Amino acid sequence: MTATVRVTWVQPEDLVGHELRQAAEDGRDVRDIERRWYEAGGSPAPDRAGASAPPVPPGLRAVAGHLLDELALLESPLADDEPTALDAVRDACPHWPRPRTEPGTVDRERLHAAWLGRAAGCLLGKPVEKLPLEGIRALARATGNWPLSTWFTARGLPPALAATYPWNRRSAPTSLAENIDGMPEDDDLNHPLLTVLLLQRYGSDFTTADLARLWLEELPAGRTFTAERIAYRNLLDGLEPPDTARHHNPFREWIGAQIRADVHGWTHPGDPAAAAEQAHRDAVLTHTGNGVYGAMFTAAALAEAAGGEADVHGCLAAGLRVVPPRSRFAHAVRDGIATAREEKRFDTVVDRLHEAYGRYHWVHVLPNAALLAAALTHADGDFTGSICRAVSGGWDTDSNGATAGSLAGLLAGRPEALPDRWTTPLKNRLATSVTGFDSVGFDTLAGLTHRLTRITRLTHEEALRP
Repeated sequence: MTATVRVTWVQPEDLVGHELRQAAEDGRDVRDIERRWYEAGGSPAPDRAGASAPPVPPGLRAVAGHLLDELALLESPLADDEPTALDAVRDACPHWPRPRTEPGTVDRERLHAAWLGRAAGCLLGKPVEKLPLEGIRALARATGNWPLSTWFTARGLPPALAATYPWNRRSAPTSLAENIDGMPEDDDLNHPLLTVLLLQRYGSDFTTADLARLWLEELPAGRTFTAERIAYRNLLDGLEPPDTARHHNPFREWIGAQIRADVHGWTHPGDPAAAAEQAHRDAVLTHTGNGVYGAMFTAAALAEAAGGEADVHGCLAAGLRVVPPRSRFAHAVRDGIATAREEKRFDTVVDRLHEAYGRYHWVHVLPNAALLAAALTHADGDFTGSICRAVSGGWDTDSNGATAGSLAGLLAGRPEALPDRWTTPLKNRLATSVTGFDSVGFDTLAGLTHRLTRITRLTHEEALRP
């Protein structure tokens, strides 16, 4: 029997179903293409995995490629409200933040708390990534951890429930309470490390092509997922940014660019406009439209938090100012905030959001944006409340936990302000495949990031000189 390799997130026969789903979300009429796909023997997109199980005939793969080309030619009726080019995004935002005339400052301890917060929130969400909402709730309730307030555990879990809702197989050995021994590797931490490398090598005026070169030199293809893997493949096929984000990439409005935004925000304290513009240059390597807005929103909100003068609600408002207000992303964030303000019980908030956004893939940026905004609003700046609400709401649990922890860590202001139960198990140690960073301490990362912030400030001052 010949063994096959089913590579996730890149096989044309899997991409068609995802692109048909994306088309339905942005209003393109693809009924004829959809009919031809299924008549040819095609299947819907895998629901939660990155690749369908069985190999397909070569003829069907060829059909998939042709249909992806046809789908790319169909214009979205939402394009005018959801531009990707930075100038067009700025023009669409009537309350775009004014650039700072003087550079802001952030101290090293605040950055240390942000790194720790990102790691803790990510680690909390890792064992339940890909599980449905009812599974997350059942696992936590069965171990006396609902509402969620600490790490997930398998201790005391009934075997039947464990079989019904199995932990994420890659993460359980390193992310359940009884197994945590430092921070394990995760793309939600790898990408901030790569951003540190990017700024060290190219400075804050890096180009999207600089980021592409860095990836090819430092990021193994197997450590990329969804839109990042498609863009990586496109680079190897000779495409240039921003075409790398558009060609045969049905994941271009998923959450991947958002998880790369933190360092852009941290290094522009009090300057959400500059943070958003820098995050945009990063995001367009892999994403368009709402996928780019996820990165810009997050960077701007974190920049506001890094400035040390805003509460969580002000940070979310700053993030919204860099997002076109008629976009679906802005609507999702506003919806999350409003729902959190209307409901006392966060379970009810989550139920309402799942009813409204459950049609989207669990990695799509829109449901996750609504949930993240709701979790941060409902927790009102509390660190434990922020990461636990973000993870307990399901969808992309580790990514939402990481971003919530990053913002709440910044607002906390220093590592000592974070509860010991979240920071002690991290053991000041991060595992990663990013060259030069394996087993790095979060205090060291805070120092490196602080140095980048000082360099950015000096560059800003130089630019203002006559």
